[in-house]
Amino acid sequence: MAKIKHIYRLENFEFDNLKDAERFNEYLSIFRRLQLKELYLGYKNGIDYRIYAKSEYNEKQMREIRYGLERKIDVSMYAKPEFNEDQMEQIRSGLESKLDVRFYANAEFNFHQMRQIIYGLIEGLDVSIYSKSDFDWVQMKMLRLGLEKGLDVTFYANPELNYFQMEQIREGLEKGLDASWYAQSKFDYEQIMQICKGLEQNLNVEIYAKSEFNSGQMKQIRAGLKQNLDVSIYAKPIFKASQMKEIRLALSNNIEMDLNSFINN
Repeated sequence: MAKIKHIYRLENFEFDNLKDAERFNEYLSIFRRLQLKELYLGYKNGIDYRIYAKSEYNEKQMREIRYGLERKIDVSMYAKPEFNEDQMEQIRSGLESKLDVRFYANAEFNFHQMRQIIYGLIEGLDVSIYSKSDFDWVQMKMLRLGLEKGLDVTFYANPELNYFQMEQIREGLEKGLDASWYAQSKFDYEQIMQICKGLEQNLNVEIYAKSEFNSGQMKQIRAGLKQNLDVSIYAKPIFKASQMKEIRLALSNNIEMDLNSFINN
């Protein structure tokens, strides 16, 4: 004998039981159409859609929670209103890949920061070094790239260093240069570059690795050292880079000049 099945219709939604139909009848006055659609998909797929039946979730957040429930993962790690849908997606994908999402399941991390931590986890890196909200995502990337190369990134794991400074320090470490000379926040990336070039050329960078010299001045002192000139004559902050160049060229051509004329100009 055929079994009679009752169908409960509520607007465009159909239910096979009165309890869910009554629940959705209440939802009609609470949720927008797209949110109702996500809840209904949860009902149709046999998951506990009540977990995300909260007005503080938009339809995209609901979708990410629904995906997690359908894949039978612990959505409690990200089913929180403080996470937007992009953050939820990153945490969900990490859980699906069996990553330790505790390193980045933090609303203080944006989507891009989370991605850098995920890349590190996939590579088996010690992401605790850079999974800190003090670092923006490009700083995290510089630290991750250093860890991938097996570098001692503690030399530049400093939020006070910007992306460009970190990049120069990382490149110096890759070349085996003594980071104690240039891995300092007081130097901008162009100053770091000049110190690294001096180290590569086996020059005595102690003479110009000082914050009182800008990168242009450092360049002229480095050029003089490379020419084996007595740079002490012009390695002084009172001289502009252009003046240093003139003095250096005069020294290299054995031309006498009055340094006081530079000081007075």
